Amino acid sequence: WSFLVLCCFLPFSVCVSFLGRLYQSLQDNNVKFTSADIEKALVKTCKDAKGKENRFCYYIGGTHDAATKILNEISKPLSYHAPVDKICEKLKKQDSQICELKYDKQLDLSTVDLKKLKVKELKKILEVWGESCKGCAEKSDFIRKINELMPKYAPNAAKARREL
Repeated sequence: WSFLVLCCFLPFSVCVSFLGRLYQSLQDNNVKFTSADIEKALVKTCKDAKGKENRFCYYIGGTHDAATKILNEISKPLSYHAPVDKICEKLKKQDSQICELKYDKQLDLSTVDLKKLKVKELKKILEVWGESCKGCAEKSDFIRKINELMPKYAPNAAKARREL
């Protein structure tokens, strides 16, 4: 077994997670499991996708600017209720990049020591929040900005930090 074969089975694989949520939403909304209906739902879901999920949608042809379209490689097996991990395994054979998409590790802001993070990681927290730190030159500037914005974007973490 190569690394690529195993990578799609990892719980943080974008493919497995995204298609798992899509399948569940189809069931919850009583959508007919026809290829056409599944493709419509897939394209609709891809319109709202951000970050790594948007990249996944691009690879499978779910975005308007995608170069290739392999939606039928998802919709057909899903119409038979095939397991999403098996679908992702098949997709990997067509485009190995699909399997390489992983979610970023989530930080627990309530316990993490911001001083021990790299500036790159601090910038990533702000980026996820849709914020930037204009005029920040040093690590302490980024930490100050994160602590300032934490009550807005991570209120539970901010509360937990105050209680420590």
